[in-house]
Amino acid sequence: MSRKVTKAIFPVAGLGTRFLPATKSIPKEIMTLVDRPLIQYAIDEARAAGIEEFIFVTSRGKGALEDYFDHAHELESTLKRGGKTDLLDILRGTNMDSGAIAYVRQHKAMGLGHAVWCARRLVPDNESVAVILTDDVIMGEPPCLQQMIEAHAETGGTMVATMEVPLEKTKSYGVLDVAEDMGAIVKARGLVEKPKENPPSNLAVIGRYILAPTVLQNLNKLREGAGGEIQLTDAIADEITEGREVFGLRFRGQRYDCGSKAGFLQATVAFGLERDELREEFLDYLNEIVSMQRAAE
Repeated sequence: MSRKVTKAIFPVAGLGTRFLPATKSIPKEIMTLVDRPLIQYAIDEARAAGIEEFIFVTSRGKGALEDYFDHAHELESTLKRGGKTDLLDILRGTNMDSGAIAYVRQHKAMGLGHAVWCARRLVPDNESVAVILTDDVIMGEPPCLQQMIEAHAETGGTMVATMEVPLEKTKSYGVLDVAEDMGAIVKARGLVEKPKENPPSNLAVIGRYILAPTVLQNLNKLREGAGGEIQLTDAIADEITEGREVFGLRFRGQRYDCGSKAGFLQATVAFGLERDELREEFLDYLNEIVSMQRAAE
């Protein structure tokens, strides 16, 4: 089995109901942080990690997401005629080569594990595959998935991105049961999805995975787990039960949960302040807002 990872699965079939009414007409994945849609952050991270093939698990109503990656020939021509080379470069950076993207439909919402399972025929039986959840936007250098692929080249097996969370919040995550803590990398003894009580640790799994081929085979069982859904964490836990290795990586970076409104706003502020052309004016405004709130107290 090759440890080289060149394919990534993007489960993007969700309805984004927490962002209604915006998601009534546009997929959540193309809602923008500053001036780039969520999906672009995920694609850029994957490209930086050496991913060459992109598999999107979609659903009905995601046509705008598919169109986003097409070449906008008329717009490119207009920018070129106007001499707007900077904007033209930005636009071309969103284009994907013909054949680099594949789309698979998930016809029924049955959980993350089911979404990944839907893409199984596009991943060779002897290849590991990355999974990126676009709700989890991670600001880090190098990007999170690149950190994981570099670590995975040394460890093999299955790897998940992990971060420490308060114990009271572990019930919202898959949580690692740690067998060996090696610093940045931990070896897992087990994996529990959304423990209601007595979590095995405070190391939560967040939306980046490198899956050994056997994980997709485990998903063939289509076994219902927490919430009556087919959980990816259960298929990963089966790896440990069957004697194969699973590792967690404490990635270097800041994760923003853009599946929640508060997290989306936090990410907007963070990425806005990262932009040289916006920082000064934006920071002045934020300081003014804070001062006004304090004066009103």
